[in-house]
Amino acid sequence: MKIHKSALAALIAALCCAAATSLAFAAGSPAATPTPNAAQAANAVAQGPGDLGALSAAGTLADLRWPNFTDYRDDVKKFYNSGGNSIAWIQNGKASPQALSMILLFQNASSKGLNPEDYDASRWDARLAKLQPSAPKASDTDLAHIDLALTVSAMRYISALHVGRVNPQHLKFGLVVGPTRYDLAELLRAQVLPASDISAVIAKVEPPYDGYRRVEEALLSYSKMASAGDAPLIPVPQKGVHPGNSFASMPQLVTRLRQLGDLPSNADVPANSTVYDAAVVGAVKHFQRRHGLDIDGVLGKGTVTELNVPLKTRVQNLQLTLERYRWIPPDFPEPPIIVNIPEFRLHTMRRQPANYLTMGVVVGKAMRTQTPVFANNMRYVIFRPYWLVPPSIQRAELVPKARRDPDYLADHGFEVVDGSGNVVPSSPATGKVISGLRSGALSIRQLPGPKNALGLIKFMFPNQYNVYMHGTPEQELFARSRRDFSHGCIRVEDPVALAAWVLRDKPEWTVDKIRATMHGDTTLQVNLDKPIPVLILYSTAVVEPDGEVRFFDDIYGYDALLARALANGYPYPG
Repeated sequence: MKIHKSALAALIAALCCAAATSLAFAAGSPAATPTPNAAQAANAVAQGPGDLGALSAAGTLADLRWPNFTDYRDDVKKFYNSGGNSIAWIQNGKASPQALSMILLFQNASSKGLNPEDYDASRWDARLAKLQPSAPKASDTDLAHIDLALTVSAMRYISALHVGRVNPQHLKFGLVVGPTRYDLAELLRAQVLPASDISAVIAKVEPPYDGYRRVEEALLSYSKMASAGDAPLIPVPQKGVHPGNSFASMPQLVTRLRQLGDLPSNADVPANSTVYDAAVVGAVKHFQRRHGLDIDGVLGKGTVTELNVPLKTRVQNLQLTLERYRWIPPDFPEPPIIVNIPEFRLHTMRRQPANYLTMGVVVGKAMRTQTPVFANNMRYVIFRPYWLVPPSIQRAELVPKARRDPDYLADHGFEVVDGSGNVVPSSPATGKVISGLRSGALSIRQLPGPKNALGLIKFMFPNQYNVYMHGTPEQELFARSRRDFSHGCIRVEDPVALAAWVLRDKPEWTVDKIRATMHGDTTLQVNLDKPIPVLILYSTAVVEPDGEVRFFDDIYGYDALLARALANGYPYPG
């Protein structure tokens, strides 16, 4: 029995007598637990020892697609204990309007990037059939099992929408979602069971960000495209096809570009032409820009490979993006700075009391020195910083260079210091100095200045990874489409603009003063009056305010890791 929206609306209108309840979802804020009323008492099942209480305490229910609910057992026990261990979702032998509304949400969970079967979507019709007037009277055991299945599914669904399914710390990410969890038992009793509009109640548990809603819309669009099937594959050319050249597979190319929306449906493209030019070149450039590729209009291996990526993969990119949005706190004490690693981009939030800022970044190398995913607070800025070379870089890179060229360190603005910070003569670097550097008794730092690897500004948000943002003398790297070149820290394209944004509450720090201090002769630390949240995140899909969907390579393989974790079903890690 499939629940249709029209039938559901009529049923709810006929049955629902609960008044709408205002929702106050401050994390951790207590609400009074209602005591079972007369209607609830009338719905109580004649139970054997424990029954719903015993079922809850068991932490497993064979009727469920994922029977093990030990991760929600305490919440489930609290929910039923607060209602006298009575049936909660069934009234006079029928599913309540609230139950039907929740089931409809379960069946449409894919629109939220969730797996409907995690919430028993295909099993609810058979369960509801047992409650039909034409069916034999359901046993107390059947009623208890149906009710418990709905409670567990509702808790899983609400929690998944609010904080995601997989704890990011399971993936070694430095993000914390625990403090934002709800008291699920309280939420169901006080807000969901009496609600006249379940969808409105549940919508308030989701992330409040416009970007999240845009990803939802893009997911709907790409899911429809994927269900219609991919356009024919485009053969990968042996060498790049430049604008004006002949390309025998133009029909496949045009079809795919139209399907993806990069080539407008009304674009004038000759039906039988094999010449790669005009509107099709423009469409390819548009596609390249959306996918983080070099925007040169050349049909090379990389571009054609991206064009052939199955739509189901793009659907998964968007699903995983929604999951990661749920790891982000719902609000911030100050406007945050966000770095999206696969996008190689820094930006601030648009709907914040601060000017919008965006720029390119260089992040850690994919195979060796990945930039970690974490959150912390920026607390100060250093002008004309020293670079204290990490021991790993000192041993692996600088010591071998100094052995080959004893003047290398001095020629590149480095100096050697002992454990007390005293400068040790190192030009030329003697065998004794090299030995001290190899053992770690001596260390290397680079003097401030335009050649310094950190550039002329360093942005500090102290953390366990020793990662920070900074400028760079290697500005040419920002012209590249893929920018994973660092040892883990984040190089910013426009440090002056970032410093002006960070110091915007200090009127004396004008752009002119920032530049003058950068090019002065003194190392200076400026403490922030208010810490600024910094989020280093990882998302392979982004939807712009105009609806343009952009995809990026899974450079660190984190999409694959998360997808594998999600494929295992409940209970999810963490």
